[in-house]
Amino acid sequence: MIKRFINRLLGKEAPAAAPPAEAAVPLIPLGRRVEIAAAEHGIDPKLLDDNAVRVVRTLKDAGHEAYIVGGAVRDLLVGLRPKDFDVATDATPEQVKALFRRAFIIGRRFRLVHVVFGRGREHEVIEVSTFRAYLDSAAAEQVSGNEKTAKQQISDKAHVVDASGRVLRDNVWGPQIEDAARRDFTVNAMYYDPITQTVVDYHGGLADARTRVLRMIGDPATRYREDPVRIVRVVRFAAKLGFALDPATQQPVREMSALLANVPASRLFDEMIKLLQTGHALRSIEELRRQGLDRGVFAVLDAVLHPDVAHPAREKFVELALADTDRRVAEGRAVAPSFMLACMLWHDVQGRWQALRDAGESPFPALQQAIDAVFDARIGDISGRGKLAADMREIWQMQPRFERRTAASAASLAAQPRFRAGYDFLRLRADVGEVDAELADWWEDYHLGSDEEREALVRTLREAQGQRKTGTVRRVPAAAAAPAATSAATSAATSVQVAAEPGAEPAAGPAADDAVAAPAKRRRRRRRKPAAGEAGGSLQSDDSAQG
Repeated sequence: MIKRFINRLLGKEAPAAAPPAEAAVPLIPLGRRVEIAAAEHGIDPKLLDDNAVRVVRTLKDAGHEAYIVGGAVRDLLVGLRPKDFDVATDATPEQVKALFRRAFIIGRRFRLVHVVFGRGREHEVIEVSTFRAYLDSAAAEQVSGNEKTAKQQISDKAHVVDASGRVLRDNVWGPQIEDAARRDFTVNAMYYDPITQTVVDYHGGLADARTRVLRMIGDPATRYREDPVRIVRVVRFAAKLGFALDPATQQPVREMSALLANVPASRLFDEMIKLLQTGHALRSIEELRRQGLDRGVFAVLDAVLHPDVAHPAREKFVELALADTDRRVAEGRAVAPSFMLACMLWHDVQGRWQALRDAGESPFPALQQAIDAVFDARIGDISGRGKLAADMREIWQMQPRFERRTAASAASLAAQPRFRAGYDFLRLRADVGEVDAELADWWEDYHLGSDEEREALVRTLREAQGQRKTGTVRRVPAAAAAPAATSAATSAATSVQVAAEPGAEPAAGPAADDAVAAPAKRRRRRRRKPAAGEAGGSLQSDDSAQG
């Protein structure tokens, strides 16, 4: 077996060997190539990405095979526009890189090429992989450690597994039929040529896509051992696509879930973000529960679904945040993991913060310590931790400042780069009754108001604070809170979604000159009215989602 593997690496053909008396059935069948014409598969070319087609055409013009592959083909077959387009080719990473001006070879476990189009926020990356050979675990070199502990052992090797059979390196190139066999699900193992509009299917993926079944290629237990993250992918695809799990694919899931402990924390964290930020977060959590994966897999979800200390508002708070995230994705708007994670871990922070204050710690140092402890316990050592932690910390640290609202601090707080994310978080707290809705309304009026309206709000606040100091507190009528408010300001406050778009300015107009003559109306919250069955409007501004 080892000799055959070495011959393949060196490009030598091994002599045909007589089959053993009792030949074992391969765990992963190679399948049979079937070409499906446009009239049968029905993919709409209008759903294709121009840059992905350009990559395929460039590779084909250079004499290589090239196809759009994987989840993009699956989504196209069910009439969805894919979020990402990947390309597979028989060209090596070096050959691909040489054909494009902005192309970068990345990865160790799987060497890939990222072909980049555009710049800044509008840039797009097309991921290009080389057809890989199917090699079972017996043909791979085995090491006792993992990616970190055995780094020196695997650095110069092409195909390596750990003691459990998990693939640590897979960079042996091969024909397309073997590349298809080593993919996970039948619906992810199809290839689409956008030039000829032909789908290539080796494992009945088109039939499974039409019957909405998620089926593993080969023996499911073996495939889960090769890459335990496939267990999470089963949940994600079932939730995203509404597909039923093939019984053989589902049966080993719970038993094999212990293998996820060997997966690097960063990779598992990325998979959790995909579960929760690709438009089907609530369904994903339901599917995790259904498969028995809702405890002990993701520390962040453990904090939400199985908290150490119960909190009456936690479940509703997180449900609203995830529902809002799903809605924004459906509308094609940006979302950020920092806001979602800040929502999911807020009550952990609150609990530790209160315990530290009860122990005599000052409020601000206590909050800092609580944030550090929760982040270490629930997030851990992941790629991008610094930026993620900074954004979450800023959202959390704004909350007591909102509640300690003063005339002197209002302007400086509103000028913070992530004010809108912090305000959205405050509004969510108000929606579950954690803070007074009047506080959130005041900050919304201040945020969306003109300079004159802001001055009026601060003046009224200063007067109220002065009355409290002298013991003569009186209720200030709503009309007096913003005497400079106008009908133009009222009409500008029709939708929080409009105001939340990047670059949007508060409305103003000539009617502001008539403010003294007309009584000011209370500004309505600029939030989209929820449709039937929705739990509130959108909470994340576009700025906060992109932060």
